[in-house]
Amino acid sequence: MFRFIHCADIHLDSPMRGLRFVDDSVIDSVRGATRRALENLVELCIQEKVDFLVIAGDVFDGDWEDYTTGLFFNRCMQKLDAADIPVYLIRGNHDAASVLTRHLTLPGNVRVFSERHPETVRIDALQVAVHGQSFAVRDVTENLVLGYPQAVPGYFNIGILHTGLAGREGHARYAPCQLDDLRALGYNYWALGHIHQPEIVLSEPWVVYPGNVQGRHIREAGERGCVLVTVDGSDVTLEQKALDVVRWLEVSCDIEDVLTLGDVLPTVKSAVAQAAAPHPGIPLCMRIGLKGSTPAHQFLYQDVEQLTHEIVNAAQWAVSQPVYVERVAVAPNHAGAASFCAVGPSDSLTGVLQGVAEDRTLQTALAEQLSSWHRLLLGRMQEQDAPSPVDATDTRELVRQALMEVTARLQGGATRGDT
Repeated sequence: MFRFIHCADIHLDSPMRGLRFVDDSVIDSVRGATRRALENLVELCIQEKVDFLVIAGDVFDGDWEDYTTGLFFNRCMQKLDAADIPVYLIRGNHDAASVLTRHLTLPGNVRVFSERHPETVRIDALQVAVHGQSFAVRDVTENLVLGYPQAVPGYFNIGILHTGLAGREGHARYAPCQLDDLRALGYNYWALGHIHQPEIVLSEPWVVYPGNVQGRHIREAGERGCVLVTVDGSDVTLEQKALDVVRWLEVSCDIEDVLTLGDVLPTVKSAVAQAAAPHPGIPLCMRIGLKGSTPAHQFLYQDVEQLTHEIVNAAQWAVSQPVYVERVAVAPNHAGAASFCAVGPSDSLTGVLQGVAEDRTLQTALAEQLSSWHRLLLGRMQEQDAPSPVDATDTRELVRQALMEVTARLQGGATRGDT
C-alpha cells in the first residue's frame, strides 16, 4: 500500500480579488492566503505520511515580483525533504519555462519534469511510474498526451498533465486532449491541473482535477484543496482535503415578502448563517444577492449606499467567524420598473437603460469598452489595486441595477413633489 497527494494550481502569491467592503488590515490578512494554503498542504503531507506529492502545474501565478516567492516555496519543499517526501511537479501555463525569468535552485527532493519532452520517473520501491511534461511556453496548443509513453507493465502508472481537456467551457484550451487519448496509454491515474473546480472526470481510469488550493475570487467559490489518494493493491480510494484559509461563497436572500429595509436585514442574517453553517471557523468572502419582487423594492433602491452597508453590517453580525462582503447584488424588479410612468427626460433615461438591459449586443459593446478602461487602469496602478475584468454578464447586472436605482430615485422624487 502507498499514498500520495495530488494538488494543482497553487498560484503562489496571487492576489485575492474583488473585496470592496474591507479595511486595509483585512486586506493584509487575506493577501497571504495562498502561502498559508501551501503551508497547509505541506503539513497535510507530513501528517498523513504520504509517500510523495504530485503538483500538476501552476505552482506560481506568473513571473515573480521578487525572489521572496521562490524562497518561500523552497522553504516549504525543504520541510517535505526533511520528512523524506519527494515532490513531482510540472509547470503549467502560468509558470511555463518562458514565463519565469527568475530562478532558484530547488531542493533535492523536487523533480521538475522536462518541458522538451515527456519524462518517466520510476519509484521501484513502490512499483510506481510517474510520467509528465512541463509547459515550455504559456500558450501550449498541441496535444502533449500524444507524446507520453505507454504504461510501464506491472507498475501503478500516474500521468501528470496541465490541460483544459476538450470541451471545457470558460477555460483556455491549453494542451487540449480527448479522454480517449488518456485511456489509450493504460495509466491508472491521471493527475490533472488547470481547471480550478474540483472534479472526478473518470474513475476507470482515474482522471482527476483536484481544483486549486485556495479560491481567489467569487468565481472560485466553495471548498478548495487537494486529493489524498490511497492505493492498496487494486483498490484506489480518493479523499478530498481542504487547504484553503479563506473561502468564497455566493449567498441568495429571498426578499419576496419583505416590506421595509428593517425586514430585509433579518432575512440577510438568516441566509448568511445558513450558508456559513457547512463552513465552520473559516473566514468567508461572500457575494450577497437579494432575489425576488417586493413592494419595498423601489424604496430599497432610493439609497443604495445605505442599503449596501446595512447588508454588509448584518452579514458581519450573522455568524461568529469573520465575514467579508465582496458585493451586494439586488435582482431587478421588472414589473416595478415597467409600472413606473415618468415624463420628459426621466422617461427617456429609464427607457434607454431598459433598452440596454435587454440588448445583448449593447451589453457586449459596453463590456468591451469597460474592459479597455480596465486595461488602461492596470497600466497606471499596482495589479492588486486594480478592479477585476468586466464581462458581459457583469455589465448586464450593472445596467439592470442602474435602471432600478434611477427608477427608484425618480419615483421617490415624484412622491416627495420634487421636480
